[in-house]
Amino acid sequence: MTASDRQQLATSLVRDNIREMAPYIPGEQPRGGKFIKLNTNENPYPPSPKAVAAIQEAASTQLTRYPDALGTAFRHRAGEVLGVDPEWILCGNGSDDILTIVTRACVGPGDLIRLPYPSYVLYRTLAELQAADCHEVHFRPDFSLPDEFAEPADNLRLAFLPNPNSPSGTVLPPERILELADRLSCPLLVDEAYADFADTNCIDLIRQNPRIMVSRTLSKSYALAGLRFGFLIAQPPMIELLRKVKDSYNCDALSLAGATAAIDDQNWLMENRSKVVATRQRVTERIRELGFEVVDSHANFVWCRRGDQPLKPLYESLKQQKILIRYMDYPGWSDGLRISIGTDEQMDACLSLLADCLSRSGTS
Repeated sequence: MTASDRQQLATSLVRDNIREMAPYIPGEQPRGGKFIKLNTNENPYPPSPKAVAAIQEAASTQLTRYPDALGTAFRHRAGEVLGVDPEWILCGNGSDDILTIVTRACVGPGDLIRLPYPSYVLYRTLAELQAADCHEVHFRPDFSLPDEFAEPADNLRLAFLPNPNSPSGTVLPPERILELADRLSCPLLVDEAYADFADTNCIDLIRQNPRIMVSRTLSKSYALAGLRFGFLIAQPPMIELLRKVKDSYNCDALSLAGATAAIDDQNWLMENRSKVVATRQRVTERIRELGFEVVDSHANFVWCRRGDQPLKPLYESLKQQKILIRYMDYPGWSDGLRISIGTDEQMDACLSLLADCLSRSGTS
């Protein structure tokens, strides 16, 4: 059988919507050479030593048996930290797993998912996996969200709302999110992947409206992107239904042990957060001095735009010099550079090379 024959056979064996959809493309993960990596919003600092020790202990004692299918220890400790009952928490293999579980449970072929634009591109991929349609509501230029987001629509089954948003890092105030949720007829999943770097969150809203769910991840603020652990907070009847959809053991013993120890170490989290936020403020001011338009970010990255020259050559020039940032182009909106917050030394190197690139192009 030729390669063409194999390709044709594989194509014939999958659903039509899978053949037609574009794959989700994650941020680049370089395999060779030493890069300063500021393109996927990873935390630049090592995780809590308590988390590392817990993972090592689990590796030596727990790998011969299946893990706790519900992550009971994590749910109890997270509940204490966040002020919710453990039965309000569902564990997942990263928050992407949580988004997938909710989509599979709520959305079927021909149904409608609503999301703001620009935002996390995986939402559209999840809709296409379910053979569902997407309704993208454009943010206003100031990244506020129009009332259109809450308007009724036939077959509307789920709305995603990242807060803080990516790529902008902007937030909607909780009272605005509650107002939108009260008008929606479907569940509203507030994706709080970056909420630990912000000053507000929406956990309290879950008590006020049973349609509101909040997803979190330990990849960003807890520096555990390689562990793959996230969780959902929702009212217990919804959690009970979603448990039917998740994989039986969707979190392994190492991730459960590390996540439980990490969320227990709130002193580490507060120290890490303060370093990232301080660097974010300094970087924002410097990038503005270089002539970029930068909205105030509440995440661990900054979103940079400018109208006097194309941005992709700047991204490519930095990459040639072993600094990875993210160039993102949103048709009908604009393009921009999303720069993750690294250590002060990493950011100084990035800012220096960025200034050099602009100087050579005659714009700074």
